[in-house]
Amino acid sequence: MTDPQGKDAARRQARAVRDAIADPDIRARAALAVRDRVAALGLPPGAVGGYWPLGSELDARPALIHLRTLGHGVALPVSGPRGTALLFRDWDPDEPAVAGRYGIMEPGEGRAVVPHPSVLLVPLLAFDRGGHRLGYGAGYYDRTLDLLRAAGPVLAVGVAFAAQEVATVPSADHDERLDWIVTERETLRVGG
Repeated sequence: MTDPQGKDAARRQARAVRDAIADPDIRARAALAVRDRVAALGLPPGAVGGYWPLGSELDARPALIHLRTLGHGVALPVSGPRGTALLFRDWDPDEPAVAGRYGIMEPGEGRAVVPHPSVLLVPLLAFDRGGHRLGYGAGYYDRTLDLLRAAGPVLAVGVAFAAQEVATVPSADHDERLDWIVTERETLRVGG
C-alpha cells in the first residue's frame, strides 16, 4: 500500500519527537498546565470524552478528573475492531479500569455508554495551526468525529505537548479537523 501523503514518515518523526519528552517532571507539569487550559475553555455542558494515555501521549487524566469535579461527566473510549468508531463509557477514576483491545485501559463493560459526548479530548502524534492532527493511522478518531458531528455539535480539542507542532500535517479529505489545540504553552482556537 502506498502512502501518497507521506504520513508514515511523518508519524515516525512525530513519535520520536514526542518520545524524547521523557522527563517525568516535565510531563507532569505539562499535564497540569493542559488541565488548567482545558478548564478555562468554558466547555459546553455535557460529557467530555477523553483518553487513557498510550506510550508517550500527554496525560489527559488530570484534565478529565478536574472537569469531573466541575460537574462534567467524563468518558473514556473503548476500541472496537479497526475501521469502526469509538464507543465511550462513563469513567470513574475511583473504579478499576480494564485493559482493552490494544492494552489501553478503559472502563469496564458495566459502565454506562455515553452516546454523544459534547467534547472530545483527542490524542495525537503531531498537529498544525490549521487544526490538522496526525494520528496513528487506524482512523478511530476521524470516524468517531464524523459520526458524532453528523448527530450534533461536538468540540474536538487536541491535547499535546507544544513540541508536537509541525508546519503542516499531511492530510486527506476524510481527516477530521480539530476545533481547539491545547498545549502546556498555549490554547489555539482553530479557524477563529
